[in-house]
Amino acid sequence: MKADQVDGPAVHLNRLLAMLPDADRQRLLARSECVALVAQDVLYEAGAPLRHVYFPTSACIALVTRLDACAGLEVALVGQEGMVGVAALLGASSSPLNHLVQGAGTAWQVTRAVFHGEVERCGALDRVLKRYAFVKMHQFAQTAACTRFHLVEARLARCLLMAHDRSRTDHFSATHEYLAYMLGVRRVGVTKAATALQNRALIRYRRGEITVLDRHGLEARACGCYEAANALYALVMG
Repeated sequence: MKADQVDGPAVHLNRLLAMLPDADRQRLLARSECVALVAQDVLYEAGAPLRHVYFPTSACIALVTRLDACAGLEVALVGQEGMVGVAALLGASSSPLNHLVQGAGTAWQVTRAVFHGEVERCGALDRVLKRYAFVKMHQFAQTAACTRFHLVEARLARCLLMAHDRSRTDHFSATHEYLAYMLGVRRVGVTKAATALQNRALIRYRRGEITVLDRHGLEARACGCYEAANALYALVMG
């Protein structure tokens, strides 16, 4: 699906693209394709060649670092506020992270060659994406510190708020396995934390489906990393 086949408002659901001058945005979208991403699909395997970058409009993509065959940790979640494929912006041919579709939806898909050409041609795109890369670097560091120092329940509340922001719905899928990736804990830790939030009537969690019941209450239980990340994005991206 090309740019002229998508309703106007849908184009602006990606916040990075919305920051570009109209002419630059339309030129990039004319050379892009709007694709449907399916939950649990793998966009990139760690170490595999990066052939495309993505600007999500309604999909959510989890960036996961694998420790071994059985363990991993989500280090970032990307939705309509960002892009997937920052490694290509920095000149790398692959990423050390697995990129998994956590929430189904749409995204603008751009080939790596087209992307590099537009970054070289468009100063505004280059500036916006470099600022975004800075935000992601901070997010990786913040995730490491959060995993080490904050309680599992507070971290789960933070992660659910991030997913809620990007899914734009109160109801979304999150299996025990995915929540374990988010938190870097065993499944029993996921069960304990989710049960605690459910007992407070903040969420409903049944068979891998989560419904946010009390957004404000969830914010009160989350660690400070949630507000800190949002504040940094607002400060840096403007």
